[in-house]
Amino acid sequence: MTLAGPTHERGITTLALDSPANRNALSARLVGELSAALAACAADDGVRAVVLTHTGTTFCAGADLTAPPDPAAFVALMRQIVALPKPVVARVTGHVRAGGLGLLGACDISAAGPDATFALTESRLGLAPAVISMPLLPRIDPRAAARYYLTGERFDAAEAARISLITLAADDVDEALGPVLDGLRRASPQGLAASKELVTATVLQSFDQQAEDLTARSAALFASAEAREGMTAFLERRDPAWVL
Repeated sequence: MTLAGPTHERGITTLALDSPANRNALSARLVGELSAALAACAADDGVRAVVLTHTGTTFCAGADLTAPPDPAAFVALMRQIVALPKPVVARVTGHVRAGGLGLLGACDISAAGPDATFALTESRLGLAPAVISMPLLPRIDPRAAARYYLTGERFDAAEAARISLITLAADDVDEALGPVLDGLRRASPQGLAASKELVTATVLQSFDQQAEDLTARSAALFASAEAREGMTAFLERRDPAWVL
């Protein structure tokens, strides 16, 4: 299994990415297991909200370059999180890279601790943050998106909160999420579903309008010579040929 849980406490179901061998990278197996778990949560009247967290020091390292998911399956997973009729809350105490930011961006509320770091590293691999733009660009600061999309720089939780990638940066993530989860427990299931529809409408629109084009664009980039060099260099722990 690449997913730990679920565990339940007073209406909150917690799912944990648990694939330490590849730093919780988005493999075909992980995407499939997470999608199935979310569908089960959606169908369970006892689940008021979902917390998505992780084991180890990495929330998600992005795509698993050795066993990547079908791009359409990953797009469907992100859209599933956005469209789920129950809030999905991300609890992050480790590193988030590339496609992992798409997973994070699809969540409704998110909190990260002082050990969390973030980076959109696609440009350094000959790729682009194509499909993850659908949940990210409607939500994050445009100037910050331009900077971090282009440079691949690493940034911390405070910066992630400043640019609206996450909701909260806190020294103690669980303490920060306490009032959030209490608020969700006090809300009615109908109220939560209807309210979530309002705040996710623009994000869902981006999926409906752009998914086909961005999935094709992503596939073309992955198949390119530059991307092959970038991914090979990454796996060999060396600079790609274009680094100046």
